Amino acid sequence: MKKTILLGIIASTTIAVNAQSAYNTDIIQTEKLNRGVVAVRESPSKVAVSWRFMSSDPDNAQFDVYRNGKKVNKAPITSSTYFIDENPSAEAAVYEVKPRGNVEGGKYTLPPNAPIGYIDIPVDRPELGVDLFGKEYFYTANDASIGDVDGDGQYEIFLKWDPTNSHDNAHDGFTGPTLIDCYRLDGTRLWRIDLGDNIRSGAHYTPFLVADFDGDGCAELICKTADGTTDATNRVIGDRRADYRNLKGRVIAGPEYLTVFNGKTGEAMATIDYLPARGELKDWGDGYANRSERYLAALAYLDGQRPSAVMCRGYYAKTGLAAYDWDGKELTLRWLFDSTAPGNEAYGGQGNHNLRVADVDGDGCDEIIYGQMTVDHDGTGLYSTGMYHGDAIHLVSDIENKKYYVWGCHENRKDGTSLRDAATGKVIFQFPSNKDIGRCMAADIDPNYPGVELWSPNTEGVRAFDGTLISPKMEFKSEVSAGVPVNMAVWWDGDLLRELLDKNVVSKYNPATGACDELIVFDGCAWNNGTKANPCLAGDIIGDWREEVLMRTEDNNHLRLYVSTIPTEYRFHTFLEDPAYRTSIANQNVGYNQPAEPGFYFGPDLKGKNFRGFNLTDVR
Repeated sequence: MKKTILLGIIASTTIAVNAQSAYNTDIIQTEKLNRGVVAVRESPSKVAVSWRFMSSDPDNAQFDVYRNGKKVNKAPITSSTYFIDENPSAEAAVYEVKPRGNVEGGKYTLPPNAPIGYIDIPVDRPELGVDLFGKEYFYTANDASIGDVDGDGQYEIFLKWDPTNSHDNAHDGFTGPTLIDCYRLDGTRLWRIDLGDNIRSGAHYTPFLVADFDGDGCAELICKTADGTTDATNRVIGDRRADYRNLKGRVIAGPEYLTVFNGKTGEAMATIDYLPARGELKDWGDGYANRSERYLAALAYLDGQRPSAVMCRGYYAKTGLAAYDWDGKELTLRWLFDSTAPGNEAYGGQGNHNLRVADVDGDGCDEIIYGQMTVDHDGTGLYSTGMYHGDAIHLVSDIENKKYYVWGCHENRKDGTSLRDAATGKVIFQFPSNKDIGRCMAADIDPNYPGVELWSPNTEGVRAFDGTLISPKMEFKSEVSAGVPVNMAVWWDGDLLRELLDKNVVSKYNPATGACDELIVFDGCAWNNGTKANPCLAGDIIGDWREEVLMRTEDNNHLRLYVSTIPTEYRFHTFLEDPAYRTSIANQNVGYNQPAEPGFYFGPDLKGKNFRGFNLTDVR
C-alpha cells in the first residue's frame, strides 16, 4: 500500500512527498526523535537556536523560544525552525522551544563561553600503542555514526579510532587494533570496544552499523569481530590468546564472527559465525588476502518493517552479501547471496567501494545497490550492468519523484561515468573514458536547471540532469580552488540548493563562474581517509532540516559538531524521518564515505511548483 511518507513545510507551503518508494508508514519501524533543540553562538553577541520540524507537527505550527525561562521572540515563529537571540552574555543559558498547542518541545543548555559555530565534544584519545617491532603508533578519530542508545530521542555518537599504522588491503604490515567508542554530545564516554589483533585496521575492514534493530527503542551496534575482540565489560569473544596474523601482518585464517553489541553498555549480546565466509582466497581475486578482505555493510528495511544488517564481502571478483536480523535475543541469517552460485555469474566483479540502499522497485522493501549490480530485498539478483568496479555512487530522484537513478563512476578505463535507471539498470546516458574515474558527485547546485546536477572528472564540467553541459570545462581535483569538489555534499546555508564539502571547507557553486566560492572553513580541524577528505560524519543530526558536520580536531582530543548559523526562511521536516536518508546516514562510514542522500528530490524546484508526486497547498 503506497502512502505519503514525508511531510514538511517550505516557507509558507505545505509539501506532501509521494515518493516512488512505497514504505507502509503504519508498520515501518522508525526512531522516536525528540525536538532536537540546539543553540550555538553565531557571534560573541548572538546565539542561533534551531530545532526539528516533525512530520507529525501541524502544518500551521507556531513556536516560541525561551532563554532561562524568558520568552525572547516577539512574534510566533511560523516560517522556519530557526531563531537568532541577541545574547551577549558569556554565561550558561538554557534555551527552550515551546510549540503552541499540544506538541512536544525541547531544551538545550548552552555552556558558558561556548565556541562560535559548533558544539565542542571532548573525547578520550586512546593511549600510544607499540607494535611487534617496538615501533609506536597513535590513534586518530575516524568515521562516526549515530544512534539513540537509551530511547530519549537524542542521538549518541559512535566513533571509530584508527591506528596510524593502519593499512590499505593492498599493502603488507601489522596494525594496531581498531577501537569503537560511544559518546554523548557533552563528551561523556559510555564505553569502548577493542576489536583485537585479528581484525586488521584500515579503510576496508570494519564497516559498522548502528540502529535499533530489535524495535526496543534503543540502538545496537553490529560489526565483524574475531578471537580477542573485547567488549566494554572486558569480556573477550572467543580465544583471547589466538593470533592469526601471518608474517606479513595479514589475517588469512581463523574463525570470523558477527557480533551485536548493546548500544548503551557496549556489552556483546550475541555472536555468530560471520558470513559471507572467507573460503578460498583466490576466489575473491588474489591469493594474499587483499580482495578477500574488502568488506561493506548496509542498513536496510528488507521486509519493509524493521532494519536488517547486510554484511558484504568482495567486489572485484566473487561477491557475497548476507542479511541478518536481531530480535533482541538471537542474531539470525535472513538470506545469503553468492555471485558464484548457479545463475548469478553476471554479478561477479560488480561491487563498489560503497553502496546505496532504497526501495527502487516500489514494493515497500529496500534493495541493495551494490555498485554496478542490485540485489533485491529477498536476496535474489535484480540486475547487473556489467560495468564492473567503481569508487563512488549516488542515488538521485527526478523532480517528479517518479523513479530513482544511479550516478556512478567506473575504474575499468572504458565506461567512465554513467546514469542508469535504479530499478532496471538501463543506462540513460554515459560519458566513456579511457582513464580510471575515481570520483563523481550528484547534487542540486544550480537553480537555473531542473533537478540535480551531475559531474565527474570526465564530464568536462557540471552537467544538468538531462546531460547538458552547464559549466566550462575545468580540471577537477579534491581542492576547492581547482574547481568543483567531488567528495561530499551538505545542505548548509539558508536556501534549498546543496553546498559542497571537501576537507574542512564548505563551498557554494557559482553558476556565473562555474567554480565554487568558499562559505566556511572549519579551522583547527582535520579530515579523514586521505584523498577522500571526508569528515567523521555529515548529516541532519540535530536542529532544523539543514545538515551538520562532525569533524575531529587536529590533535584528536575533541570532536566538533558544526551547526549552520546562517538564517533560513524555510521550514521542512527533519530528513531523518525518511527511511532512505536514515539508512544513508548509517551507511556513510562504509568503504569510501559518500554523502547522505534522501529518497526524494529536494531543492529549489519545489518552490511554486505543482507537479506529479507533490501536493502543494498554500496555508496562508
